[in-house]
Amino acid sequence: METEALALAQEIDFSLWGLFARATLTVKLVMLLLILASFWAWAVIVQKFVDYRRARAEAERFEAAFWSGEPLDELYDRTGPNPDGAAERVFAAGMAEWSRSHRQDGGLIPGAQARIDRSMDVAIQKEAARLNKGLPLLATVGSTAPFIGLFGTVWGIMNAFIEIAEQQNTSLAVVAPGIAEALLATGLGLLAAIPAVIFYNKLSADADRIVSGHEAFADEFSTILGRQLDEAA
Repeated sequence: METEALALAQEIDFSLWGLFARATLTVKLVMLLLILASFWAWAVIVQKFVDYRRARAEAERFEAAFWSGEPLDELYDRTGPNPDGAAERVFAAGMAEWSRSHRQDGGLIPGAQARIDRSMDVAIQKEAARLNKGLPLLATVGSTAPFIGLFGTVWGIMNAFIEIAEQQNTSLAVVAPGIAEALLATGLGLLAAIPAVIFYNKLSADADRIVSGHEAFADEFSTILGRQLDEAA
């Protein structure tokens, strides 16, 4: 009897496709959802790596131009009020407020320093929101995918026990397929969650470093403008 059960078990297709094909509709939907979440998470991860690399390159290029000794007015005219780079947008926000703070007679409107700082802070907040866009998806996948996979496993095991009760047979050929199909859902959940958690932490740290760079630049730029304001006063 045991030999026959082993022979039947060997004839069962335990490949990933075979396990998926034999799963119940509910477990199949769970697996498809986890596969979709995994692909979506990887798409966000790749896009963020590209975006962050571009942001760092743009910041380095602009700061090199900023500290090259070129007059700020000329640099602002060259970059324009709506530049493409994040660091350039922070600079443009400060310069735009600096220009608006001058009266027609050439004097400065009181409180210019505080307004310039606020303008750059708003620009930095916008850049931070842009950098962090998509990261909540990674956090959601990382926190929910294991539980979604566990739901599929529980559902699959429940159906496996129902099949055992209906056939009144606890042989390996009856038990193994159902358990394997159920555990596949948990495996897919972990496969989606682990990279999402790892890269969420990594990308969050990268975004914080980029934003910190913008904040440091804004402080240095504010110091330069503050010195010019004091000289003008």
